[in-house]
Amino acid sequence: MNDGITKRWCAVDILVDRAATEAIESALNELDSLGTEIDSLRKVKGEPQIVTGFFDTLPDDANIRLAIDDSLRINGFTADAVIGIESRTVEETDWLAEWKKYWKPTEVGRFIISPPWENVEVTDKILIQIEPNMAFGTGTHETTQLCLKAIGDNYGAGQSFLDIGTGTGILAIAVAKLSTQDTEKENKDLSGFSVANIFACDIDAYSVKIARENAVANGVSEHIAFAVGSIREEAPVFDFVSANLTIDVIVPILPLLLEKSRQILLLSGILAEQKQIISDELLKSQMSNFKFETAGEWVSVIVRKNFLSKAAKTQR
Repeated sequence: MNDGITKRWCAVDILVDRAATEAIESALNELDSLGTEIDSLRKVKGEPQIVTGFFDTLPDDANIRLAIDDSLRINGFTADAVIGIESRTVEETDWLAEWKKYWKPTEVGRFIISPPWENVEVTDKILIQIEPNMAFGTGTHETTQLCLKAIGDNYGAGQSFLDIGTGTGILAIAVAKLSTQDTEKENKDLSGFSVANIFACDIDAYSVKIARENAVANGVSEHIAFAVGSIREEAPVFDFVSANLTIDVIVPILPLLLEKSRQILLLSGILAEQKQIISDELLKSQMSNFKFETAGEWVSVIVRKNFLSKAAKTQR
């Protein structure tokens, strides 16, 4: 119901070297932002980018700077990666109007990602419509595209799937629609159809709300279970686990991610220069069958659990 009141948020815009954008997003999340946005739609390669954090109440300047400096240091950057910091008030119509100007349907592997206001011609691609909102995952960022491509290439019908850090829910929705399409191609009766267990979680309650709404809009809400939180020791094992996070979040929970993935673990949100860090951590965990893919300055890695290293086989 529209009560005539325009929603307003406080926004912090941080102009930063392109390579450090994920570190800034982590800092804004530590400050309990409602969501973040990277202005990459009109940028050329190598150009500094603006990372925006949205808040109900603007954090103190000193706390913003402290969180940024800590995250830069943890991720291997110096303070001079940040070029400028500004704050402003933003109305709901402001960012929505900008998205409508510049966001067009994007083809990624087996999928087409589109905002709901665009008319997309029917093709053999799977259409996913995502409402732009203050949650990560509209299909325009390289890390999301890497994950979508990996899911299209590696997900098998019937596999259970866990999406950690779901954001807009785009990856879980992709799996649900992929499973539905594969079932239809096999001419199966859909009257009692149930997609394999698909579970998606995020530590941000607002993101989970948006993800649920996107699942409804794409007709797959009954096939995905959403929850606020992250992976825990008591979580069940899933055939396919996806974690599109950041390296400072991935590394501490990597053993748990490996434990909870029965067949495939997909990792993204990793900068190209951090590739060796992930390689070393996987080898420490006796995983040797993994493959990297690159998009721009980002990488993803697919780890296949059904191929253990020689060391792991020896210990068994």
